[in-house]
Amino acid sequence: MPKLFGSQYSRSELLARVGRLDQVAGVRQVTLGDGLGRDVRLLEFRTGTGFSFDIVVDRSFDIGRCELGGRPLNWTSNAGIVAPWYYEAEGMGWFRAWGGGMVVTVGLDHLGMAGEDTAAPFNQTHLGSTVNFGVHGRIGGLPARLVGYGERWDGDECVLWAEGEVLQSSVFAEHLLLRRRVEAKVGESHFTIHDEVENVGHTDVAHLLLYHCNVGFPVLDAGAQLIVPASETTTSYGVPVDGYRTMSAPIPDFTEACFEHELVAEADGSVPVGVVNRAIGLGVYQVFKISQLPHHTVWRMMGEDTYAMALEPATNRDAGRFDARERGELIILKRGTTRSYDLEVGALDGVAAIDAFDARVRAIPGNDL
Repeated sequence: MPKLFGSQYSRSELLARVGRLDQVAGVRQVTLGDGLGRDVRLLEFRTGTGFSFDIVVDRSFDIGRCELGGRPLNWTSNAGIVAPWYYEAEGMGWFRAWGGGMVVTVGLDHLGMAGEDTAAPFNQTHLGSTVNFGVHGRIGGLPARLVGYGERWDGDECVLWAEGEVLQSSVFAEHLLLRRRVEAKVGESHFTIHDEVENVGHTDVAHLLLYHCNVGFPVLDAGAQLIVPASETTTSYGVPVDGYRTMSAPIPDFTEACFEHELVAEADGSVPVGVVNRAIGLGVYQVFKISQLPHHTVWRMMGEDTYAMALEPATNRDAGRFDARERGELIILKRGTTRSYDLEVGALDGVAAIDAFDARVRAIPGNDL
């Protein structure tokens, strides 16, 4: 039963008070009309609590803007929303079209920095012995096929939903299909993503996936705290680990750093991670399954303009495809097989909600909080 504006309403009680559900909540398709985002389709979600977010249909069905009561939860880059036809997949071009947003998908067959890997799996080595991979793979720059969207009542509970499919394919190379369903309940302040990645081709291919969940101001500000259940934290950037969970104000000429966590999970395998700002009573959290996404990295960028922190659950370590191959950890998705992933992202509204989330994480045995 949705709780809206301080009261709970059954389906009949709520619909008796409005001409249409979208007076208080709903999903709406819009199209951007100018600049680099011209003709990009968005799905605007409102849950009735002040929680709202956009699905960027033409950028991998990712989550762009995300707000609670008009207060932004996500970081937006200086590039903003860039249409897929301006996307640069090679080398470092990923950064020119990375608009930030609440959830950016990385993969499906590469994550990490650009480089070359063997072309042997594609059985056409006369065309070249290696394949070039740009930063963080291709999936984030590909448009989705919009399968559908709307609202679904289940008794007195109403679920807002949308489904899309993103195809990453090439002649003589990978043929991967991402099926994504996003849901958000009316009266609640979070959404869930259910992804299925299927190898619909006839060649076994490498598979890597990472969710780049980008938190920004005002959640991110001096004194904000990272809450993560980990037994150990390391970094490959040569910077100290001590104090990295407390944020600073923007620092001129700051150099990014990434911190990798050895995760510990709740009894059911769930891993809750959050960034919280007690000074303003606002936070962002994510929950995922350690069996699906066993690795977690935090990208910490305290610079001016690019002032962001990304929470990054992933199938593999931060070093990506080449490191995974060396370690013997590279996932090979066999032809005709599917892997599934689930992610919840939401808002923590008020100090009480922040404290309850903090207590939840601290209760996990083996973490170093």
